[in-house]
Amino acid sequence: MVRIITDSAADFEPWELEQKQITCIPLTVIFGDEEYQENVNLSKEAFYQKLAAHDGGPKTAQASPETLGRILWAAKEAGEEAVYITLASALSGTYHTACLVANEVGPDSCHILDSRSATGGQRLLVEYAVTLRDQGASAAEILEKVGALRSRIVLYACIDTLEYLYHGGRISHTVYKLGTMAQVKPIIHVAQDGHIEVPSKAMGMRKGMDFLLKRLEQQPACPEFPLYVMYTGSRENGDLLAQRLREEGCEIPAERVINVGAAIGSHIGPKGCGMVYVAAE
Repeated sequence: MVRIITDSAADFEPWELEQKQITCIPLTVIFGDEEYQENVNLSKEAFYQKLAAHDGGPKTAQASPETLGRILWAAKEAGEEAVYITLASALSGTYHTACLVANEVGPDSCHILDSRSATGGQRLLVEYAVTLRDQGASAAEILEKVGALRSRIVLYACIDTLEYLYHGGRISHTVYKLGTMAQVKPIIHVAQDGHIEVPSKAMGMRKGMDFLLKRLEQQPACPEFPLYVMYTGSRENGDLLAQRLREEGCEIPAERVINVGAAIGSHIGPKGCGMVYVAAE
């Protein structure tokens, strides 16, 4: 049996993790002197309430080696192979820490895969791994197929400000200055290596959505995988983007409009929206 593991940056809801039999490692969010474990003692809704009330962005931290070790040892002792799909190594040290812990537990039974993505992109890869597991695939087969799918993940978002990304160290001062103008909404893109790029800017959120729709037209989605709409905090922009995508023929039920959690929301901030999908071959 294969145990599928991810971290809270994949933005599953607790009930989804239980339903899909996914083990989730909570990442840490720090507001001043207060430390929280995402989805353990800090819900997505509570996170955005704290974000609005807090002066300055929160900090995030990866899970400790001890936490990772407990989970990987538990899988091994249960006679299971572990496949842990992590938040992009370009955005967090989680992947490298997990590799070190896996080597101690046993590299033959613990397999770590860098998603090179986050939020909905990471989620798509985890869901594919679950499908393969349920079809009886081995850990090696899951690693091969999910690893091959990574290069086809397309993630674009229109956000309200670059301030959170800059202060979190995810973009340079130059990119921050170029992208910070009144009424301008930066477009961000997760590159194939997991780094965040700012390919464009839009005059307002609706123009930002126009850019996203154009990108989907230029790089169509594979119908075999779901397309997710993401939003940060307020669902209004997420619902608006979802409706515009439906008008273009995309199938997006309400459950595929997902709220981005604290691990990524800390670096993006509120009022953003985006889309993620698997590109057609």
